[in-house]
Amino acid sequence: QVQLVESGGGLVQAGGSLRLSCAGSGRTFSGYSMGWFRQAPGKEREFVSAISWSGASTLYADSVKGRFTISRDNAKNTVYLQMNSLKPEDTAVYYCARRGNSGSHYLPSSYEYWGQGTQVTVSS
Repeated sequence: QVQLVESGGGLVQAGGSLRLSCAGSGRTFSGYSMGWFRQAPGKEREFVSAISWSGASTLYADSVKGRFTISRDNAKNTVYLQMNSLKPEDTAVYYCARRGNSGSHYLPSSYEYWGQGTQVTVSS
């Protein structure tokens, strides 16, 4: 069974930084792209970033490009999201997910397994 556990969320002032981690169990990551999504209250879950299984290719939402960096360590079964220059509009629950074998990287429906989420709150 695939289990993903996010950590690293918290409360930070605007302009600050946080680093999220997503740890997987077993052979969770091998050969699969991974993604980060976020969901603010009353809004739909939205794509934040994705990374290929090798780490060679990355994707970012326009809203976070230049501020967030996704990375992975397959030996540790862990994916990271470094978030800098945080803004109040970045406030949301952040989820990591393992993509399936097909579908757009940008769509939640393309991801098979999800973590429980970690809250990120950015104060102004």
